[in-house]
Amino acid sequence: MAYGVKIAKGKAYKGAALKRRHIRIRKRIAGTAERPRLVVTRSNRGITAQVIDDIKGHTVASASTLDASIRGGEGDKSAKAKQVGQLVAERAKAAGVEAVVFDRGGNQYAGRIAALADAAREAGLKF
Repeated sequence: MAYGVKIAKGKAYKGAALKRRHIRIRKRIAGTAERPRLVVTRSNRGITAQVIDDIKGHTVASASTLDASIRGGEGDKSAKAKQVGQLVAERAKAAGVEAVVFDRGGNQYAGRIAALADAAREAGLKF
């Protein structure tokens, strides 16, 4: 199945490039019931993580910087990403998930993305 993203110019180029990278990653990565997909969505203000079973099409667990426990917290964006990683790992383990497939969503594995992944690993999720 072919997906296409129009070539953009100016400010829209960054978003189109992110979409192309995410499509390229999703060709190889899929979540199952045994190993669901841990999807990370990053914006300028926040970060969201979801554990998704692609076969059923259900979200098993999710966490975000908009959650009440994280929203008013202290620290920079990387510190909040670590909190999101710990929270999504706890919720996934409560739902019976031990191992996941990591989907960085086309973002570079550095900074907030890496902080979230490391915190989820420390909390007990296996990648």
